[in-house]
Amino acid sequence: MKKAGKGQKSKRKKWVQYGMVMALVAIIGIGLGVILAAYVDTVITPEASVGEYIFMIALLIVGMYLAMCLQFVIHEAGHLVCGLLSGYHFSSFRVGSIMWLKDGETGNIVRKKMSIAGTGGQCLMSPPDLVDGRMPVTLYNLGGVLANVLSAVVFVFLGKATAGIPVVSVLCKLMVVFGLVTAITNGIPLRLNGMDNDGRNVLFMRQEPEAIRSLWVQLKASEQVARGVRLKDMPSEWFYMPDAGSMKNSMVAVMGVFYCNRLIDEQRFDEADEQMERLLRQKNGINGLHRGLMICDLVYCKLVRGDSVQKIDGWMNDQQKQFMKSMKTFPSVLRTDYAYALLREKDEDKAAKILEKFDQVAKTYPYPSDIESERELLMLAAESNSGYGYCVE
Repeated sequence: MKKAGKGQKSKRKKWVQYGMVMALVAIIGIGLGVILAAYVDTVITPEASVGEYIFMIALLIVGMYLAMCLQFVIHEAGHLVCGLLSGYHFSSFRVGSIMWLKDGETGNIVRKKMSIAGTGGQCLMSPPDLVDGRMPVTLYNLGGVLANVLSAVVFVFLGKATAGIPVVSVLCKLMVVFGLVTAITNGIPLRLNGMDNDGRNVLFMRQEPEAIRSLWVQLKASEQVARGVRLKDMPSEWFYMPDAGSMKNSMVAVMGVFYCNRLIDEQRFDEADEQMERLLRQKNGINGLHRGLMICDLVYCKLVRGDSVQKIDGWMNDQQKQFMKSMKTFPSVLRTDYAYALLREKDEDKAAKILEKFDQVAKTYPYPSDIESERELLMLAAESNSGYGYCVE
């Protein structure tokens, strides 16, 4: 019997993931259908007016949205609690675009704004020291899943206890459904919308010890950025380019992304351009978010290097433009938008408006060191436009 080739295995994995997603959609649909039927049967009576009917349905929709948001918060809170139990320390907590961050200088918790497309939230923590290249990772990474499951169990009992109050009981049932859905979508190893979930990250860290070090560097770098330290000023031994085999592990692949990010901060554009081109053409584990941001950096490099229009526009396809639109308040995306308007489109008015938007984002963005770096790159693009910028040797 012939063994399945790599292509067949890859297709099989995609079909398995597709099947899991479809099964999950079916579970959500069935669960919400049962709740809706019970809700209509107990709350909406035959004597109800059209206005009352509309109000009750609107109330159900609001309840669904509220339950989904609450389970997002519970999920991130699970990461926080389990991280603290594992020896981590609080760094930041984000739900939607609202972020609470521990100020690296004062130690105070401050509120900032940062939006990342495709993510409902994120809990970042400062990790414990590595011991023989290892640290506790499973409880911290799966803490959100545990919290969602536990909350679902609690709301099962609360739903029964509030059976006499239909609206509250329905909300409890919605919390159960969305709790289980959030747990499943984050617990079963999957890549959804180009992003690896918690279960997949844990799986990769179990498969490859180098992935644990990668997580440690990611969290330490985040901690340092919160303290106002730029990537170029962090210890050089943190940053390296993994080999092609290791880059297939999505957790390790982040190190390749960080390596290129540091080259950009150091303004080593020739090397950054070469490394990013290679990574983007290579089949590896870089997730969709990092890939889209890397293309932004690559386009910027090509713009300030004075590369040909064909080389620049070859990366600015419809998919990349859509990605940049979804990340339109992210500093590095605005920086590339500015350079593209100025150096490719020759539209100074458009560039000026983008610069104004960048200034607005900078006021509430959580990491001043990132803003400092991006302002330097914005200035370099402006200098390139006037003929005094970066030159290719």
